[in-house]
Amino acid sequence: MTHKSPVTDINEDSLHVEAPETSAAGIKAVTVALQRSLEQAGPLRTARSLLRINQRGGFDCPGCAWPESDGRRKTAEFCENGAKAVAEEASVSAVTPEWWEAHPIAELEDKTDYWLSKQGRITEPVVLRPGDDRYHRISWSEAFELVGEHIRATTPDRCVFYTSGRTANETAFMYQLFARSLGTNNLPDCSNMCHESSGSALNPTIGIGKGTVSLDDIHHAELVFVVGQNPGTNHPRMLSALKECRDNGGRVVAVNPLPEAGLLHFKDPQTVSGYVGEGSTISDHFLQIRVGGDLALFQALGHLLLEEEKRAPGTVVDRAFIEAQTEGFEAYEAARATIDWEETERATGLSRLEIATIADLMAKSKATIMCWALGLTQQPHSVDTIREIINLLLLQGNFGKPGAGACPVRGHSNVQGDRTMGIWEKPKEWLLAALDKEFGIHSPREHGFDSTETLHAFENDDVDVFVALGGNFAQANSDTLALEAGMRRAGLTVHISTKPNRSHVVHGKTSLILPTLGRTDRDDKHPKGRQFLSVEDSMSMVHATQGRLEPISEHLLAEPVIVARMAVAALGDDHPVDWRAMAEDYDVVRDHISRVLPGFEDFNTRIRTKNGFVLPNPPRDTRTFATDIGKGRFTVAPLEYLEAPEGHLILQTVRSHDQYNTTFYGLDDRYRGIRDGRRVILVHPEDLAELGFEDRELVDVVSVFRGEKRRAERFRLVAYPTARGCAAAYFPEANGLVHRDLVARESNTPGFKAITVRFERHTPEGAEALAGQLS
Repeated sequence: MTHKSPVTDINEDSLHVEAPETSAAGIKAVTVALQRSLEQAGPLRTARSLLRINQRGGFDCPGCAWPESDGRRKTAEFCENGAKAVAEEASVSAVTPEWWEAHPIAELEDKTDYWLSKQGRITEPVVLRPGDDRYHRISWSEAFELVGEHIRATTPDRCVFYTSGRTANETAFMYQLFARSLGTNNLPDCSNMCHESSGSALNPTIGIGKGTVSLDDIHHAELVFVVGQNPGTNHPRMLSALKECRDNGGRVVAVNPLPEAGLLHFKDPQTVSGYVGEGSTISDHFLQIRVGGDLALFQALGHLLLEEEKRAPGTVVDRAFIEAQTEGFEAYEAARATIDWEETERATGLSRLEIATIADLMAKSKATIMCWALGLTQQPHSVDTIREIINLLLLQGNFGKPGAGACPVRGHSNVQGDRTMGIWEKPKEWLLAALDKEFGIHSPREHGFDSTETLHAFENDDVDVFVALGGNFAQANSDTLALEAGMRRAGLTVHISTKPNRSHVVHGKTSLILPTLGRTDRDDKHPKGRQFLSVEDSMSMVHATQGRLEPISEHLLAEPVIVARMAVAALGDDHPVDWRAMAEDYDVVRDHISRVLPGFEDFNTRIRTKNGFVLPNPPRDTRTFATDIGKGRFTVAPLEYLEAPEGHLILQTVRSHDQYNTTFYGLDDRYRGIRDGRRVILVHPEDLAELGFEDRELVDVVSVFRGEKRRAERFRLVAYPTARGCAAAYFPEANGLVHRDLVARESNTPGFKAITVRFERHTPEGAEALAGQLS
């Protein structure tokens, strides 16, 4: 049987391209946010939701993980895309069992995620059994018994429990406890596909797998690097912090292959100046680096800083800090003693003068912060690149002092909290021992599947039960066609979701969709009344979140309740964990967490304080490093970068401004000037000319990895000012071009920023080749 992914929502000829914008936010952002909210949620739900988002006593934005201020908060403590995310969840459109009955799978297969999401909130559980051509209504009790039957009929190692970063702390803790009580560490999560490279680099070098700065540090840094990220779209509230940094005299260096609007100027919609002119400058310097050239840049900066230290001893390198708190400096110093400038310029696409200018800023700065996101984490040498960032920070002692440190910017609202709660396929022994002691279970010690390994497991028919707590796994991962085919062969797929998505369509032989409360919904069907949850932001702050909206359906269950009832169905009533107690009162969950996880002592009291509490962070708190050597670690890696063969480019995937991960708010990318289309490839005009193509030409895209090819049809080439030798396409439309073995070493993160591609003019013969690939 032939299956395919949907190609487009609209007529491709309607694609409209304008010049990219040079500033982010402003009155347009306010207008769009309100318009989308009113269209989907209506005026009353819009007012009730937007006035409570990111407020004390309200709910945490289901979008990004950027922190809130500890001080006085603004009335509108959200950005345009945060408002869009809330509008999606607060929608009054309903996907009822009758809707599923009216839409067979054969019809839904041809619908895009944009269309599916626009249908509204799922109101009741539904099931698709072998032989069915559409989903049908099922009661909650029958649904849970079906889950239990399938789990009991197989072995734990053939069960996989995936998690989206939207999941709250208490739910994530219960979910990992369920998997480990069952006997598996198959706990892949969205972090595997995004920031796993950060943790893989940070843990061995500074002893903690997350950032070491606070929001106040950003405000008072002398120098902030913003590398491989697009804050104007993916975490716009960061722009306010960068503006405050510059207002305080700090400088910002942006490093990115694309000249993103938010890296250039910011029109703060909550100030008068945000409505006139071009807005506030965000970046003092913009380095338009080639995709994959960041390691070469950071090695060059290290070389120049050491050279400047030789010229002016004691002015650049913090030798006292290095001698007291680090190891490996001598090897690092020797490795950076020389540099091949010709190769460095080829790798980065930057001139020696550009790099030297930034090195001079670093040499003079006494407080530097390095921020980065997926532009650094999704290449084969990602872990080495991030370790090179740590080398630079260690070199100048930029830990444990105001305005300095490492800042991996998490893109999802609680992806950091999920990992803190134990959602990880490679758990540490201390965590497993603590769980065993607290609950009287025996947790498995064998490592489980990460997201990429789950893809392989599907392909090898090693998955009988796949449970997804949020997310859209089929669209978020690489090698889309192979993954979808494998998911269809699984015995049972279970999706705990708020709205329909593609993963519901590429279902297992039996499939359940279990509708849950969203972040904005009131959760009050408990013996002790209304409950609240907690989340952790990008800067280790844990705070409460509590929805206030009336749920769209009386049949929705909260995520902790769903997890508890699945556990009871699979493990039985005599299991030592009291699942019902946790589902009825989330304070019970927090009491367990307080005894299992360091830093969460007295959880129930501290989470009820005004701003929550911050978790321990040794590099920031005491300038110490809990590595295996008890010190910060300098590392040495060879120069490595991405270079395409003749006739090819290096493609990176990006998100549009009307998109959050695999959720689509619309079909426009306003800041990049793209409207009414998503199947586009952004290419520098000179590269187009050299390759023999024209702007707006219709092509098929062919990726090449280790001799294997992937083909995606019908993309429009768009002349765009990206770095030379590089190209960009939207995620997830281009995910099928990423070979499942194209991953970052050590972290196993898919290489979404490292795809070698060429273009072929679209022809009927090309379409036939694609059909053969899909069969």
